[in-house]
Amino acid sequence: MPAPEQPQSQPAEPGSPEERPPSIPVPAPVPTSMRDLLASCAAADAVSKPPTKPGTRDEAA
Repeated sequence: MPAPEQPQSQPAEPGSPEERPPSIPVPAPVPTSMRDLLASCAAADAVSKPPTKPGTRDEAA
């Protein structure tokens, strides 16, 4: 006994909302100052190093 046929969906018409996902407005990029970039790099560098023991400091600077 053959399996019952499944109803086939019609392809979406061009320009219909089903053809593409809804567009989400994207805000324009905000320029970042060099000062902010350097500060974020310094902060990332500071938190990426393991903590040192109290009493031992880098005196090279």
